[in-house]
Amino acid sequence: MDKRTPNVNIKNRRASFDYTVVDTYTAGIVLTGTEIKSIRQSKASLVDTYCTFIADELWVKNMHVAEYFYGSYNNHVARRDRKLLLQRGELRKLKQTVKNPGFTIVPMRLFINEKGLAKLVIALARGKHEYDKRESIKERDDKREMDRIRKDY
Repeated sequence: MDKRTPNVNIKNRRASFDYTVVDTYTAGIVLTGTEIKSIRQSKASLVDTYCTFIADELWVKNMHVAEYFYGSYNNHVARRDRKLLLQRGELRKLKQTVKNPGFTIVPMRLFINEKGLAKLVIALARGKHEYDKRESIKERDDKREMDRIRKDY
């Protein structure tokens, strides 16, 4: 598999339903050798992941990257904490905003860029209430119904 073909696109579908996205950032991620090999095979999951600050550094927690099949004793732990790489100004802005109640940082998408590097799109988000979720479902159903009507004509 050529590392120049960016065909990995792992999404956190639940995040857009549970949160209202305020701002998005693209962060680099610190990985070991067997982790990047597993991600290139799309063997990762963003379900139940979240980001937190530890000593002025941003870390992604609970991200599952399956063990590499051909990895030996050097294989990685599947759910270890991984450091995210952002510019200092972005980190400072995120840390100040997350201190406000209701805001959190949620991983949205994991992909491989054109240079072959793994990137994580994170979102500064605010949690939705139950009535907001029902409204999102209604909007999605209305859009689906309108698309069906357009196809009929």
